[in-house]
Amino acid sequence: MFGKRLTSTVKPPAASSPGQPGKPPEPPKNAASSPPPAPKPKVSREKLDRFNELKTQLHRKLIDQLDLARMVGDEETLREQVREIVTGLADQENTLLNFTERQRLIAEVLDETFGLGPMEVLLKDPLISDILINGPKQVYIERRGRLELAPIEFRDNAHLMHIIDKIVSAVGRRCDETCPLVDARLKDGSRVNAVIPPLAIDGASVSIRRFGRDPVTWDDYVGWKSVTQEMRDFLEACVKSHLNILIVGGTGSGKTTLLNNLSSFIPPEERIVTIEDAAELQLRQPHIVRLETRPPNIEGKGQITIRDLLINSLRMRPDRIVVGECRGPETLDMLQAMNTGHDGSLTTIHANSTRDAVQRVETMVMMAGFELPVRAIRNQFASAIHLIVQAQRLTGGPRKIVTITEVQGMEGDVITMQDIFSFEQLGINGKGRAHGHFVAHGIRPSFLDRLKASGQSVDSGMFDRQVLMTDEE
Repeated sequence: MFGKRLTSTVKPPAASSPGQPGKPPEPPKNAASSPPPAPKPKVSREKLDRFNELKTQLHRKLIDQLDLARMVGDEETLREQVREIVTGLADQENTLLNFTERQRLIAEVLDETFGLGPMEVLLKDPLISDILINGPKQVYIERRGRLELAPIEFRDNAHLMHIIDKIVSAVGRRCDETCPLVDARLKDGSRVNAVIPPLAIDGASVSIRRFGRDPVTWDDYVGWKSVTQEMRDFLEACVKSHLNILIVGGTGSGKTTLLNNLSSFIPPEERIVTIEDAAELQLRQPHIVRLETRPPNIEGKGQITIRDLLINSLRMRPDRIVVGECRGPETLDMLQAMNTGHDGSLTTIHANSTRDAVQRVETMVMMAGFELPVRAIRNQFASAIHLIVQAQRLTGGPRKIVTITEVQGMEGDVITMQDIFSFEQLGINGKGRAHGHFVAHGIRPSFLDRLKASGQSVDSGMFDRQVLMTDEE
């Protein structure tokens, strides 16, 4: 892997004839006098181990003679200063590396000092959406909706634990034997979940859901055929008219990204309070209060949950409440807030369909500890939620808004809903990706007058039954 590659004088075997595909090739005449081929995998591993050993030595020497606290300047300036020091240290070592390998050694030492070590090369790739670390020697990435094995690894579990500690300590959290599960975030807002031994048997496990360097915009949604322009305009009118919207979808369907983009429609003069487990939302309005939960301390005390923050936010005079995800008893408080003067609130939940979302809300409300009748819970839901937007990740990786559903009310003990727009999948193309078309179902929402009364210009023709966009890629 490093240094000059060993070559062998063995001639390549003759190819088998087309008429005898199963016949093994005959050995060359000079095979007896030819030296055996070099054991490349073994040599490659030895070179790699030597490279990692050199990197560790340089990093330790750098730490011994460097005081980053006394260095002044931005990160780029500091990196250049440290690069000169690392280059000098590399010159003192008898590395026997060529120029390319030496430059790589210096770059990786800098990544260990300023960044997240081997992960830096992955974090610089804008096409990677997920980084999945299964122990120090196995790292998978998702690129363009496909999982593949990444060409990086950590020295050992201690090295991986050091990287995890750098991530979680930056946001005031910890990950150790007393707290082996942790949620955190990177500087760019990417979500991080880590599980360490003894819970993770084969070494620490890390899952990173990335936020792209350039945030996804509505133009991107339309360009990727994840939504139509008519659906986008309709959602904008609904947000600006203070409708309560529930976003549903499975894991990896893009709920948080969709929530972030729906929040971009909130007028800048309104006061917004966001509540999250790990702060990911990147709202651009000027008047925002961002709240984040706090895990218990080493004694098991001091935990602040989403429910605690939600109850407190009602005293903060919010115009809008945006909850990253409802997954427990806070769902009851969210419904009550929507029913008591906080119209225009937004949240997400895990569910595979709009009907499943109703059942899941019922279950989470019961977790609050109040023995409410199911009919009372459904009444709360029907009066609080105006619109359900379902995001889904389809076969092959494309993420789309597959349904926009109006909650109409109650008929007996049943919540009545109707789909306004939806995506109808027609099949799988030659690349293994789902394709289909977006349709309007010919149903005009009952709150259309409310949209117009709020000053939103809505073309009623968009609701006529029609195919809005076809995705055949």
